[in-house]
Amino acid sequence: MAAAESTPVTQALDALGIPYRLFRHAGPPHSVEQAARERGQRPQQVVRSILFRLPGETFVMVLVAGPGQLSWPALRQHLCTTRMSMASEAEVLAMTGYPLGAVAPLGLPHPLRLLADQAVFNEEELSLGSGVRGVAVILKAADLRQALAGVELGAFTA
Repeated sequence: MAAAESTPVTQALDALGIPYRLFRHAGPPHSVEQAARERGQRPQQVVRSILFRLPGETFVMVLVAGPGQLSWPALRQHLCTTRMSMASEAEVLAMTGYPLGAVAPLGLPHPLRLLADQAVFNEEELSLGSGVRGVAVILKAADLRQALAGVELGAFTA
C-alpha cells in the first residue's frame, strides 16, 4: 500500500498483522446501502461506528451492523445511565481524529470504551471506515474481532 493510503486504521491493522484491503469510492457514499452496493457487499456487512457522549464528558463508541437501528433503551441500560447523546461532529473529530463518515474503532488517538452489537460479527467479511472519507477497509469479521480484543458485545439494536 502506498504511503498516501496509510491511515491510523491501516497502521493499527498493519501493527497487529491483520490482513485487509482498501476500497476507494468514486465519491463519498451517502448511505449504508450505497456504500455496500459499491463495495459489492450487503448493507449488514458495513460496520457503523457511532460515538456517544455520556455524563462527565466521557465518550463511548458503539459498532452497529449496516442499517440496524440502535436501541437507546438497551444502550442506556448497558451503560447504566439515563443521559447520553450522540457526539457532535466536532466531538467526533476531537475524540477519534476522524471526520464523520470515516470513523472506525481502530487507530484512535484516545482510548475509548468500545461496544459492539452482537450482529456486527454475524457476517464473514465486513467493511468499516478507514479514517479517510470515501475509503473503506474490508476485512474478515474474525480478524476485526481479534483487533478489537476489549470490545464489549451486547444486544444494542431494536
